[in-house]
Amino acid sequence: MEQQKSIIEALTSAISHLEKSMKALVNKDENRVMTSVWKSAADLEYANFLFSITRDKLKSSSWKLDLRSKQVEIGPLLVSAQDLIKEAKNDLDADGLLEAYKKTWVARGYLLKVSDIFQKAQKSQGIKRET
Repeated sequence: MEQQKSIIEALTSAISHLEKSMKALVNKDENRVMTSVWKSAADLEYANFLFSITRDKLKSSSWKLDLRSKQVEIGPLLVSAQDLIKEAKNDLDADGLLEAYKKTWVARGYLLKVSDIFQKAQKSQGIKRET
């Protein structure tokens, strides 16, 4: 039960960071978008870790995310990730641990894709990210 509480806290934090990233995207503040995306991704990594240590209760699956061939945009990816995280929280409340784990894993993949898009754009423009 304590792990589930920690997972919910991590998912809630991830949602909060995604809201900040979407606001920053509207304001065209790429550095803030990336900072918030990375914080959200870190929260999802932690939640996935907590899911994985309860894996004996879960049937292990492989969830692959293939966004290579698709034309993707940052805004919709952020919204999709946030929706999946919200659904994962609801699944936890309804004892849908495996489904919550899957949605958290996929949302993390979306955020990594956002990061990849920004990194490629910065390389093509010759811009170094400020830290």
